[in-house]
Amino acid sequence: MSKMDDIKAAASSLSTEKLAKLRAWPEEREEQRFDDQIERDATSGKLDKLAERAMNNLRAGRGRDL
Repeated sequence: MSKMDDIKAAASSLSTEKLAKLRAWPEEREEQRFDDQIERDATSGKLDKLAERAMNNLRAGRGRDL
């Protein structure tokens, strides 16, 4: 039996509540991966030019506060 078959068998025995939690898990995992990537980009300075450009546009009246 493959891992996928094992997963399917295990999932089929879950309660409705636990199955809902399992379905939500991939999205939560992807959100966390995205947040982690943003954090790495911010820490490494990759976003500095974008932030500076946004601030310059805001100071020049080409933007608005959120």
